[in-house]
Amino acid sequence: MEKKPNVGGQAVIEGVMMRGKDKIAVAVRQPDGEITIDVGPANSITDRYPFLKKPLLRGVVALCESLYHGMKALAYSAQVSGEDDEQLDSKEMAMTIAFSVVLAVVLFIIIPTWSMRFLHAWTNDHMILNLAEGALRMLIFLGYITAISSMKDIQRVFQYHGAEHKTIYTYEAGLPLEVANVRQFSTLHPRCGTNFLMIVMLISMFVFTFLGWPNLLERIMSRIILMPVIAGVSYEIIRYAGSHIDSTWVRTAIFPGLCLQKLTTREPDDSQIEVAIASLKAVLPPEELAGEPLTGEEHAG
Repeated sequence: MEKKPNVGGQAVIEGVMMRGKDKIAVAVRQPDGEITIDVGPANSITDRYPFLKKPLLRGVVALCESLYHGMKALAYSAQVSGEDDEQLDSKEMAMTIAFSVVLAVVLFIIIPTWSMRFLHAWTNDHMILNLAEGALRMLIFLGYITAISSMKDIQRVFQYHGAEHKTIYTYEAGLPLEVANVRQFSTLHPRCGTNFLMIVMLISMFVFTFLGWPNLLERIMSRIILMPVIAGVSYEIIRYAGSHIDSTWVRTAIFPGLCLQKLTTREPDDSQIEVAIASLKAVLPPEELAGEPLTGEEHAG
């Protein structure tokens, strides 16, 4: 069977975003039960600047573009599902993304490295301090995921996350995109963003261990500066894992991320699978959709 091109996705409020080779689609279940689909071009800065497709660079670009498209899809889904009456404009979108980045820096860089001042009173071993910082960063990350996974609204998003993975598995297996076929697959996928975040955490713990222990500002800046490099390496690992999943060492490397996906995914119901199918169909080329009409009302993005 010919290998299918990679399709990525993201769960949103009462819906799923899918990104294919040429298009991005967001399918959302409206309050009246209908599925609406917003479709737009999957433009990438790498199309204008091909050198950005080089290993490591492409990972940083993919992360930034995923953040932008993800925020945009979340805002759209909130509006369509009735959670929010207004769509964010470009300025508000930029402010939202900037706030998210700053919050991530505070939670996962500033707080962990600042907190090591208390451990520094007991030891001057730089490797122990850096490893402890990495462990605290991981605990904050796991605590955050665990906390939000108990929220009812987030649990529904996690169900759509599971629907997204199961639908992509069905497509990769070459089966018709029907609820019965989707139902049989796992909610855990090796190319999931959750896997990516876990690998980022583990690689950063390893890299930062060898950076010594300068003053607080230098530690914070060194971690911020190195994060794009770590993100690029993590992206290459995820990319490789997606096409070599039968390898023993690959399965071992992604195992922690798959375990974490047990928190970030839930088994979806049939109506949620229908939304994921509609989103995926909207980004596939016409030749792959023979006999599989789109579900829902489609809008040009």
